[in-house]
Amino acid sequence: MRPPATADDAATDDAATSAPPPATDDAAERASGRPGGSTPPALTVDGAGKTFENGTRALDAIDLTVRPGELVTVVGPSGCGKSTLLRLAAGLDQPTTGRVTTSSDAVSYVFQDPTLLEWRTALHNVELAGELTGVPRAERRRRALATLDLVGLGGSGRQFPRELSGGMRMRVSLARALVRQPDLALFDEPFGALDEITRLQMQTELLRLFSAGDFAALFITHSVSEAVYLSTRVVVMSGRPGRIVADLPVPFGYPRPPELRYDPAFAAFAGQVSAALEAHA
Repeated sequence: MRPPATADDAATDDAATSAPPPATDDAAERASGRPGGSTPPALTVDGAGKTFENGTRALDAIDLTVRPGELVTVVGPSGCGKSTLLRLAAGLDQPTTGRVTTSSDAVSYVFQDPTLLEWRTALHNVELAGELTGVPRAERRRRALATLDLVGLGGSGRQFPRELSGGMRMRVSLARALVRQPDLALFDEPFGALDEITRLQMQTELLRLFSAGDFAALFITHSVSEAVYLSTRVVVMSGRPGRIVADLPVPFGYPRPPELRYDPAFAAFAGQVSAALEAHA
């Protein structure tokens, strides 16, 4: 563990068929992330605040837990401290007040841009984490190849970043984060710069990887639709200083087909999230 950083029911068969997947008991257990209530949170933020040296208060009294099996998204106005919160979770910065703890040091961070090393192939970019942590060469090669295959790039390992599309570069970035088999994965608007079609594809891909994995995730986004589609909970933050003003469990179970985005129930829940955002912008 990283030490704490102190300071009308459906009337017809057609209606039943078109309904979004419910949050089943299994999904609820996955969302809680603690079968039997015994698994500790992957991330605990306890009363955390952050004030920068110039006096700017970025965050105030943030309380948040993310448990294994949860994908929690955070939405809020620009400048409300979402990325600051992610940096605290990653241990890249320290809170001024309160504390932030993780259940293990196996934390991965996916940045807004893929941040790949241009002189290294896709395979060698994914291997980098193993190099830095002393994983033997044969083992890190095996893990990297398996993870590239997992993200759909099994035949692209020898390509350099300049030879890859934006979506492929982001897949390499995801592979680099997942090859460590993290207990907690942090995502800082990773799909924000992608075109709409690629972005929707990457959302579906992330859900596939999340369902296949065994980790908790905290995901920052400006898109309400993205937040609702991906997550088990949507956390809404106020304007600066950032405070959590709503923590909304998403009422849809997994798996989530892309068609869910066009369901009236999806639109209704997205409207709740948008209303909370507008009320505290």
